[in-house]
Amino acid sequence: MNIRKRVDKLVRLHQTRNPFEIIKGMNVILVFYPLEGIRGFYQYFQRNNIIYIDENLSRPEQIFVCAHELGHMILHKESNALFMDSRTHLNVDSYEIEANKFAMELLVSDEILEENREFTIEQLSRMLGYHEKLIKLRLQ
Repeated sequence: MNIRKRVDKLVRLHQTRNPFEIIKGMNVILVFYPLEGIRGFYQYFQRNNIIYIDENLSRPEQIFVCAHELGHMILHKESNALFMDSRTHLNVDSYEIEANKFAMELLVSDEILEENREFTIEQLSRMLGYHEKLIKLRLQ
């Protein structure tokens, strides 16, 4: 599975890197709700794609969570990772890493990285507002 190619195709199709605009174009149901203990989750229910986001998050956090959950929708549509993690205790770390990679590919374009190629990971992290671990994931 090539995450980069999937993101590039999505960006070309929707002409944006804004995950909220992309999901609107895909008729995804978006629910803002005060979530306890999680920042968001994706659900596929009765042939509907639904993304839930904690309404108490800051706008930048909501954007990242939306991109992350869009990643789950694109990459793991048939997998109910929330159920698997909470009910079966199977390790879903690989799903989370892939969704983070998807989000970072979507939110941090090659152009941004090229324009700031002299920056360290720490500087990119501060400038873009993402954890260093996510910046490293994007640079892999």
